[in-house]
Amino acid sequence: MNKEDQTVHIKIDKNVQIHDTNVHVRDIAQVECGDKAMEAKVKSLRLDSVQVEKPGRYVCSVMGIFADIHRSFPEVAVENVGEDDFIITYEKPLQPPVWISYLKTAAVALIAFFGAAFAIMTFNNDVDIPKLFGQLYLQFTGRESDGFTILELTYSVGLGLGILIFFNHFAGKKLTKDPTPMEVEMRLYEDEVDTTLIEASRRKPDKEKRGGSK
Repeated sequence: MNKEDQTVHIKIDKNVQIHDTNVHVRDIAQVECGDKAMEAKVKSLRLDSVQVEKPGRYVCSVMGIFADIHRSFPEVAVENVGEDDFIITYEKPLQPPVWISYLKTAAVALIAFFGAAFAIMTFNNDVDIPKLFGQLYLQFTGRESDGFTILELTYSVGLGLGILIFFNHFAGKKLTKDPTPMEVEMRLYEDEVDTTLIEASRRKPDKEKRGGSK
């Protein structure tokens, strides 16, 4: 067995979710090794450096993972191709009742609907859309608007279609494979939160970092 076959490559994402307090390498990292038997052993190795007690987020360092692997397999060379510091999010595998999920969805939908409706009505009132459309209709047709013309109709239809296209959703299905603006913002927010937690952990004394900091 040559040296390259004994090299273990591990890749850990910035935020890893687990559902068990007993954390193994396979739970948080992708592992690749030329020696498949060694790869299986490393994957099944329990991590003593990761101490998870209750639901929450724990900041850990890949150096602790290296130490655990070398403690059990001193002959193995380990190379990291992922994050140097990462977050383990521990959540208990409990599913809420279905009716609670439906209730939350309905509440969010109602808040979004009435919030968007209020924002649109406020905008229309600020720019005086009815007066503007009346002036445009009179200018192009020479007739007074009765309040519901082709302008109001196309504006209403275009507003709805624009929202569907912008948010890339219709009846629970995406119109394209591109992420929605909301998904992009959520990913940016999650990345900023993870970065902040990691940076805050780096400023703590070494004794507080052992086993990962919450």
